[in-house]
Amino acid sequence: MNPALVIETQALSKVYHPGSEAEVVALNKVDLKIGPGEFVAIMGPSGSGKSTLMNLIGCLDQPTAGRYLCDGVDVATLDREALAKLRLQKLGFVFQGFNLLSRMDAVHNVMMPLAYAGVPLAEREPLARAALEAVGLGGRANHIPGELSGGQQQRVAIARALINKPPIILADEPTGALDSKTGEEILALFKRLKTEGHTIVLITHDAHVAEHADRTCVMRDGELHEAGASA
Repeated sequence: MNPALVIETQALSKVYHPGSEAEVVALNKVDLKIGPGEFVAIMGPSGSGKSTLMNLIGCLDQPTAGRYLCDGVDVATLDREALAKLRLQKLGFVFQGFNLLSRMDAVHNVMMPLAYAGVPLAEREPLARAALEAVGLGGRANHIPGELSGGQQQRVAIARALINKPPIILADEPTGALDSKTGEEILALFKRLKTEGHTIVLITHDAHVAEHADRTCVMRDGELHEAGASA
């Protein structure tokens, strides 16, 4: 265990339907080390295993073999309650599809994780409005997702991911549903979050998107390869 790492996987593997004719090796002995404040892209085509790796890093799934340490904690040692607490405190998630509740306005979408964290009701809305201000959406706090552009919806999703101040942000194809100009704005926001001390892990199939990261790892057939540092 390296205490200087926030994400460390050791020979992490994931096999679906093991021992059957339908067996699929989604991840094969993946070693990944990410330090605090790094911006790392994990790139690969559909089916390469990158989303499986993201799910394991996000504690949304369990590996078949190997170890995963999140901020120094071996997640295999945690029960369900402790695992949920770790996800809440350490990890923020941003998805391609935004995953906003359509009937709730922006501020109430952002407030949701605060309820799970046990933040007093009176404190939630001011915190959510401050998070929306931080991503440039303070003036749209009372709009529902259907009244927002794709880029604005993704900013709401990022504000929601940040609301509990997690050190690690996991972003799965966060620009995939956006036009190129809006995508660049979202990537600039991730770069700013990195300068503020967040660790960013970005899943993408797009080499141009990956270029925004400090370094890129490439998934091929369930195996992870370091692609070297990028400018």
